[in-house]
Amino acid sequence: MSQKPSAIIFGGLNTCSRALAALLVPLEGERLVSHLRIVDRFSVYPPTTYLGAEFPKVLAQPDVEYRQANLTVPSAVASAFDPPSGKAPYSYVFDLTGEINHDRSEVIAIKLTFTVARIIGLEAARRKVNAYVRLQQPVYETSDKGPHDEKEDVKPVRPLDVWWHETLRMLASIDDLPLVVLRIGFVYGPYVEFGLYPLVITVASIYGYMNKPMKTPWGPGKDGVNTVHIDDVSGGLWACAEWMASLGRQQANLTAGEKINFHNDKSKVKDIEGTCKPDVQPVAPVFNLFFGTTFEFYSFFENALAKLKLDDVVEEINEHHVGTWTEMLQTSNPPIVQTPLDAYMDHWALSRRKLSYNNNKIKKVIGYKLIRPQFTHEALREVVDKWKAEGSWPALEGRQTSS
Repeated sequence: MSQKPSAIIFGGLNTCSRALAALLVPLEGERLVSHLRIVDRFSVYPPTTYLGAEFPKVLAQPDVEYRQANLTVPSAVASAFDPPSGKAPYSYVFDLTGEINHDRSEVIAIKLTFTVARIIGLEAARRKVNAYVRLQQPVYETSDKGPHDEKEDVKPVRPLDVWWHETLRMLASIDDLPLVVLRIGFVYGPYVEFGLYPLVITVASIYGYMNKPMKTPWGPGKDGVNTVHIDDVSGGLWACAEWMASLGRQQANLTAGEKINFHNDKSKVKDIEGTCKPDVQPVAPVFNLFFGTTFEFYSFFENALAKLKLDDVVEEINEHHVGTWTEMLQTSNPPIVQTPLDAYMDHWALSRRKLSYNNNKIKKVIGYKLIRPQFTHEALREVVDKWKAEGSWPALEGRQTSS
């Protein structure tokens, strides 16, 4: 039997790395890796970001380590790559870094997304790891004609998104890096509190509590929005690592490489160390992962605000959302004093989303089979029940708060 690889996860403690860790070193069942280290800027003891009820149990296992580090410092990243005494060097690197708060400045986006990934990527190449998997959040918007495969030139939307995209170009230009990119849809699942869907689930419960139809500028069925369960994000990351380790970068590029085009401001990239020239089209293996295009979840939304200017209604909408959510938390039995969930829907959350990928490539090339192929009310019930069990979701007797 061959020795299991060792793995290191950078970033993502506030997004997907907790679920990935649970897959790699499960509380029950066989482990996929011999040793796991997770490195991020947050503290876990005490926690400075939401961890969920199960992640501390994952960390408490043997050969699992969490290290708090400033990933903008090259020496800290280099030190993180040094394995514990007696352990093999890390062979799989999962890069889940990147700023996800869309209201952060472009300077912060460059520092926490582009620069951090460059430091990690260069060190990983120097260490000659077997696989480097970069998770790409849903930072693109697709056209009405779709779904779109990996060869199509999808466009990043906001300044934050542009630097997520520029990060891929930079990583792809590191020749010795065994890079594979996994582009995902909007994530949902147990203990996922970031992004669009947890917010939508929370706000939907508010309208259920008020016995009112949910109002949104989104028309049901108009725009495709790809979603993906957190279990499939983790499964897809592992499948990509195994695939890359079996081929190497050169063969992987021949099999699944895609050109990554320039979508930035030429005047901005010239002064940022490590950026590719605008006329360069670096190549790297890219895979889309989601379980389908769905808007059925929004079928009960009322489109009453569609003709109004969004800026004029944001605050009016949120007066109802935030006030009622606070009431629900206070009247819960027992009352909820702390929760990672928020009911405030800003301009971005209320704007229409159009993200329609084609995921045939990951199925055909890697052979990945979706673990959670359907977006169901049962899956949403599981999400809410776990929040409720840990005390993050209101328990309201005789009231329906999950849909």
